[in-house]
Amino acid sequence: MEILFVLSAICLVLFMILATYDGAYLHIWKYELFNQKDSVFEHKTHTIRAVLFPLIVWLLFIQTDYFSFLLGVFLVLVDLVVLAIDAYSEKDSRKFMGGLPKWEYIIHLFANAFHFAAIVLILATRLTIVDDTLLYEPFLVDSIGKQIFDFVAVNTIPGGIALGVIHVLLITGYGKNLWNINRLKMTCC
Repeated sequence: MEILFVLSAICLVLFMILATYDGAYLHIWKYELFNQKDSVFEHKTHTIRAVLFPLIVWLLFIQTDYFSFLLGVFLVLVDLVVLAIDAYSEKDSRKFMGGLPKWEYIIHLFANAFHFAAIVLILATRLTIVDDTLLYEPFLVDSIGKQIFDFVAVNTIPGGIALGVIHVLLITGYGKNLWNINRLKMTCC
């Protein structure tokens, strides 16, 4: 079980790196998808996923009660549906830039692979089969792998919340105006 915690922590870190690059730098900073007429729907799907992410981490990775687990699994299913809608709409969303670049598509594939791998690995630590029955088990382990996992999970929450708040703000007219007024004053990369 120790290896499952370590692998999940690694997948979570890799997801956060790719998601931050993709969601914060490419989608918000470079392409400003929220300002592109064809990309508003894509930005909304990204917003839903950005809001779901810290909730999923909190409910599945940090909390140990059964209700949180069930709610976390439900939110993962919602996330999968939103991901499918997002992927389906991306072709039309990126017309303004000649379509989604292949390298960005590859980033999306790897980011989502790491995201869902982390979830599946944690599910494997929480579920067991006894006499052909699938049972839920709270985390009962206290090991170095579990401590690394806990550290990573807890520390993804603030960044996840910040990215979610930024996405929500940029849906609103106020947030867009604030961004558009101040964007040229900011420099990056």
